[in-house]
Parts: sequence; C-alpha cells; structure tokens
Amino acid sequence: AGEALPAEIAQRFKAHFGCDIIDGIGSTEMLHIFLSNRPGDVRYGTTGKPVPGYEVSLRGEDGREVPDGEIGDLYIQGPSAALLYWNNREKTRETFQGAWTKSGDKYVRDAEGYYTYAGRSDDMLKVSGIYVSPFEVEATLMQHQAVLEAAVIGAQDADGLTKTKAFVVLKDGQTATPDDLKAFVKERLAPYKYPRLIEFVPELPKTATGKIQRFRLREREQGPQA
Repeated sequence: AGEALPAEIAQRFKAHFGCDIIDGIGSTEMLHIFLSNRPGDVRYGTTGKPVPGYEVSLRGEDGREVPDGEIGDLYIQGPSAALLYWNNREKTRETFQGAWTKSGDKYVRDAEGYYTYAGRSDDMLKVSGIYVSPFEVEATLMQHQAVLEAAVIGAQDADGLTKTKAFVVLKDGQTATPDDLKAFVKERLAPYKYPRLIEFVPELPKTATGKIQRFRLREREQGPQA
C-alpha cells in the first residue's frame, strides 16, 4: 500500500511466482487499510473495493459525488479515523470534515465498484481543462518492453500551457525513442493524455521507502529560482 501497483508489474509477478499481490491503500490518518483487493477478487490496475466497516466517497470540486468513470477526491469514513493533527488547526479543518476524512488522493470508480488510483491531488494535471492522471500515463509507459520506470509531471510550453512530460528510465540494454513511446501511449489512452515531452534519465528521485518524488522533478523542470 506504499505506492499504487501498476497492472504490468503485478501481472509479471503473478506469472513468475504463481501467486497474487493483494494491493490496497491505507493512511496514517485512518490507521488502517480502507480500500483493497482481496484473495479471490483481484483486479490488477485497481485498488479494489472498500474494506468492510469503511465507506468511501468520490467528490468533485463542488463537494458533490461524482459519477462512475469520473475522477474525484477520495473521502473515507470509518471507526479508526484520527481526530486531528496536533497543533495544526488549518490542516485539521481541511482533512477532517465531520465524519469524513479527505485523503488527498484522486480516484475513479468503475461501474462494477472497483476503485482506480489517479494520483495525489497535488500531482494531478489539467490539460486543455481535463484532468489527466500521471499514474495512468506512467503505468501505460511501463507496459512498453524497453521501459523500467516512468514519472509524469506537468511542464509549461512556450505559450504557458500545461503539457504532460515523462521522465523515463530504460531497462539495461534496451532502446526506445520519444516518438516510439508517444505512439505507444496514443494507441492505449485517449489522445490528449500522451506525454508531449519525454526525457530519458538514469534514475528517478525517490524517498527512502521507494516512492517517486515528483516534486523533485517539478523543481528540476523549473530550474534554479532567482
């Protein structure tokens, strides 16, 4: 539950070891996993369904529930929720809203009730006024046989418009061109989601627990500040 599990990695693991990875999500604020796949009901690429005892709601910027297939902010209600952040009233009011906890994650729910991670709220991109999930683009890039890892951020073009940019780590001994990867994503996702810019890098910045630090890539893209 530390980082969303791309379907490609999970499927390769299952093919090699013959057993499933049970992917779920929890948080410090909830002190428990509240969305999860489960033995006998694993759908790779999703985080599964709500865990018994927990309610989940996806809401738009107006605070109303979003329909299936639309990205929304993830709210959770359950018995293990924390009460507050110590000595941080502003953050407490933003996160703990009545019986609900706002997680800071974006998700989408399908018609069968499975929830798919779209990204952290502060990592989400709006391209031409439409939300683009960086995780969805990254997971698609990683399906390419030459790609080991990928991280996607928003980068401004010459007109000041936000475009998707992918930082890509290739597997040892593999080669690919930016045009190869752009075409690969276009074949699998809606055309507006493909990365307009691709930069090959030897490694991605990560935390000690292995989470990709996209903010480091954004800082790098912006360059040194005056």
